[in-house]
Amino acid sequence: MKDYGKNSVAYLRTLYKPGVRVVVLKMDDPWPVEAGTQGSVDHVDDIGTIHVKFDNGRFIGLIPDMDAFEIVS
Repeated sequence: MKDYGKNSVAYLRTLYKPGVRVVVLKMDDPWPVEAGTQGSVDHVDDIGTIHVKFDNGRFIGLIPDMDAFEIVS
């Protein structure tokens, strides 16, 4: 897993504030959230993982540069 550093994590937190809606395009995970699933950002942790409460009830972290996802406009 990549370490994003203090400045990069701060930048991620400006983009992915709590409540921001995201959609999964593809996850690199043994038990991925299905592509097309939407959810709301809960928080970005200190290593840059974006934790999301998904509409299907799952709560899992998205990892930039590993998982494909985007903000829902």
